[in-house]
Amino acid sequence: MRTNAVLLGLLALGFAGQVAAAEAPKASTPALKTEPAAKGGDKALIASAMTAAPPAIAAKATVVEMGPKGMRTVRKGSNGFTCLADNPATPGPDPVCADENAMGWMSALVGHKPPEVGKVGFMYMLAGGADASNTDPYAEKPTKANHWIRTGPHVMLVGDQEIIKHYPTSPDPDTKQPYVMWAGTPYAHLMMPVK
Repeated sequence: MRTNAVLLGLLALGFAGQVAAAEAPKASTPALKTEPAAKGGDKALIASAMTAAPPAIAAKATVVEMGPKGMRTVRKGSNGFTCLADNPATPGPDPVCADENAMGWMSALVGHKPPEVGKVGFMYMLAGGADASNTDPYAEKPTKANHWIRTGPHVMLVGDQEIIKHYPTSPDPDTKQPYVMWAGTPYAHLMMPVK
């Protein structure tokens, strides 16, 4: 998952208060480079963001745009999920929709800080995920050592490391089955394909 705001990079946040407090992405962090998410204005941005989650979730989710100065709320939601549109700066589709705990996890990722212990978050990426390193959350491009992968439509469980103990942690996983991404880092999380 290349952080769309992620991110993802990313990746909000139910959390109007957290949005204001979230650290803006560092321009030197390649995985967090962003461009305007949609050329068709807010309507196109919302349409893109809504492809991340099932319609029942996306319809009531907050939609935010990640820009060079931080996040902007495009549409206020009511269900505790926040969606971000595809980031054109990444090589493939990567809209994401996350609950409040997952947004906190993404904020930690963006800020290069450890995620809060004991909180489990849930994210949708039903449009798939852009090519990304499976071993380095901040990798900019493929190298021989960073195990670049592509994942189709999936959901993620992030946060508490207990949830990943019994899943494959190979740097070159079968992305058609559940696996751990970024194993061995504070941002290790469970990837679960849905198609």
